[in-house]
Amino acid sequence: MPVDDLNALKANAVEAYRAAVERANPFTAVQSCIKKNGIPKPKNGGQTLVIGVGKAAPAMIKGLRELLDRPNNCICITHKENGENVENCEMFKAGHPVPDQTGELGSKRVIAALEQVGKDDQVLFLVSGGGSALMPAPVDGVNLEDKIVLNEILLSSGLSIDEMNHVRQQTSKLKGGGLLHYADPAPVTSYILSDVIGNDLRVIASGPTVSPLGTKKSALDILANNNLLKLIPKNILNHFEAKTSERKSNDAVNYLIGDNRESIHASAEFLSKSFVTFVEDEPLIGDVNDAAKKIHQKLKEIESSTKPTAIVWGGETTVKIKGSGLGGRNQELALIVAELAHQDPIRKSWTFLSGGTDGRDGPTEAAGAIVDQETCKRILSEGYQVYDFLAENNSNKALKISNDLLHTGATGTNVADVQILIVSQ
Repeated sequence: MPVDDLNALKANAVEAYRAAVERANPFTAVQSCIKKNGIPKPKNGGQTLVIGVGKAAPAMIKGLRELLDRPNNCICITHKENGENVENCEMFKAGHPVPDQTGELGSKRVIAALEQVGKDDQVLFLVSGGGSALMPAPVDGVNLEDKIVLNEILLSSGLSIDEMNHVRQQTSKLKGGGLLHYADPAPVTSYILSDVIGNDLRVIASGPTVSPLGTKKSALDILANNNLLKLIPKNILNHFEAKTSERKSNDAVNYLIGDNRESIHASAEFLSKSFVTFVEDEPLIGDVNDAAKKIHQKLKEIESSTKPTAIVWGGETTVKIKGSGLGGRNQELALIVAELAHQDPIRKSWTFLSGGTDGRDGPTEAAGAIVDQETCKRILSEGYQVYDFLAENNSNKALKISNDLLHTGATGTNVADVQILIVSQ
């Protein structure tokens, strides 16, 4: 295929990715929910406290407050890369995916504000992806450094997001329904933008306004079953082994306002104008190597199609870190797909995009990558072996060499990842 035609395939994939991000617009998602369900009001002249936590927090707050017809106090905790600010609102730009002191300071401010509300007041809580790391509130006896170490262990362990947040909940004052404990007796209404496949509200940002996924014992079991117990800080281990009473509080009213499924259908709608398009029902989850094999198998299956074809997935894969390189789950997935297709190629031209809807893949500047049948050839022509990069989890460097990184900047939303495969006629 001529370079111009291949570039056209890649351009279509990028536009389909952008359609997915736009469908998860946090401002309009909040407003659509409020216009459909109304917005609660405090009793007897009580106060309204607005709290937004996550990568989409600024836009979600703006969407809500535009429809709020009364004065309110406001706190926003989002990630450093989010350049959006909110007027008349306390702003905390914190670290992600590793917690930092700004996030801890914001968490303390949230707790202090919640402790001031009474039964006639109300709390409107806006949560989006990233909230688990952005709002670290260590339990007594555990410090921020302990949580940073724990977070780094979890991120490199290959655990699913459900398992990671199961553990995180048990080390936090605010996760796993802890926010409700501090807000009690004020009612809490929560608007949730899901970055979790399956939309388990207990997992999204580690579930500040819902019941926890389990107990300290079940969190210990996850760590033990994955040979991680010996790695976690002593303070955390002591906390897990200590006997404490469970928190009890009033339930929140929780609204799910957007998710990955809606976004991948937006991608499919765009692609269907030019390609025979399919949306895969099974999300891409689990180890990146297994996910890459599924994608390569699909590539082989649609090779015989007489029409240009596109397939869209949603998901959130995991990477078990073995090397010291730089990358993210989307970059690693894309590079493995390119390598598999290089070893076992098809006759047609193709492109594959894997990107995080938040615009950032792991601790890198890229949202993900968009590879094609020439990716490995470009890397080889520079004197490198793709295998060496994968062995070191160094996908970012490899994809820089092949000029296949996907750069978007922070998108201000987060509904997990989108994968797009397009094959020419």
